[in-house]
Amino acid sequence: MTDDSDAAHPVLLSSLGWSDFFEDQLEPHEAGLAPHRIATVHRARLTAISQTGPVELTLPVHSQTGDFAVGDWVLADHQTQLLHRRLIRKTVLERRTEGSKTPQLAGANVDTLFIVTSCNADFNPARLERYLALANEAGTNPVILLTKADTVADARAYEQQSLALQHGLAVVILNPLSRDAAGALAPWCGVGQTVALVGSSGVGKSTLVNTLAGPTQELAQQTGGIREHDAKGRHTTTSRSLHAIAGGGWVIDTPGMRTLRVSDAASGIEILFAEITELAPLCRFSDCTHAHEPGCAVRGAVAAGVLDPERLTRWRKLVEESSNQTSGRSGPRGGSATAGRSKRR
Repeated sequence: MTDDSDAAHPVLLSSLGWSDFFEDQLEPHEAGLAPHRIATVHRARLTAISQTGPVELTLPVHSQTGDFAVGDWVLADHQTQLLHRRLIRKTVLERRTEGSKTPQLAGANVDTLFIVTSCNADFNPARLERYLALANEAGTNPVILLTKADTVADARAYEQQSLALQHGLAVVILNPLSRDAAGALAPWCGVGQTVALVGSSGVGKSTLVNTLAGPTQELAQQTGGIREHDAKGRHTTTSRSLHAIAGGGWVIDTPGMRTLRVSDAASGIEILFAEITELAPLCRFSDCTHAHEPGCAVRGAVAAGVLDPERLTRWRKLVEESSNQTSGRSGPRGGSATAGRSKRR
């Protein structure tokens, strides 16, 4: 199956985010099926984008919309739009809320995760670390976006705090309303690239979606203000959806997340706290918890002033939470490709 453009198929699959990763999953007997990318997930229906434009898919018997995420690639019949199966995801974003037994799908096949926070009371290193662990575990590239820089005397202080959270992390200061915002994010928003936005309500996510999509989009995202006393926003996005970006890519907007629990994120946490991960092999005991054991290289680094003790405290909390919330899944990217099964990958 190719993505050659012709009169019947005016849109290149590659411009929708298709790649060899998905092409290699196709079976010879599926030549009559067409790739579709999930655009919205509702309680009882799915909409998607194909080479011929937007369509509403027909779900097979016994399948549930909860088995799919915005950004998924599925195969459907050319004529009936009956969904046949979901292809294995390259990346998947999912979060666990307090009290929830199962993770909630936030987006699939996302190349870059924009973690949006503002230079005010919303800025919280511990919460940003949770988003970073989520992105690392999902296999996406995290980028922190700092908004409302005009409300503080020194936005660079917030930038430096953000840069210190993870090795090699990209941090961008921008005004979501500015025309320059789209240009600043262009390196991650090229043709066929998919980005997603996460962050608390009121930090400018919906405004940024509107800016990235450009003035030609048919339905702008509603935006809202924040409460002055604590900088917390009002929820304006209540569902996830896929939007075209003026530069040729795609963006998934997500509802604000004020609470985010980490589960099954061991590898994501290792990447996030690389300074601890790199010191651990130097500890006297291979199973060192970095809490009380003699000969602990990590606590030695804290004592020497090389490692921030607050980082160690937050590392310990996330590791414990991740272990306690384990759901038994095998990894960040694997999983069933058959529609209707409850396993989400």
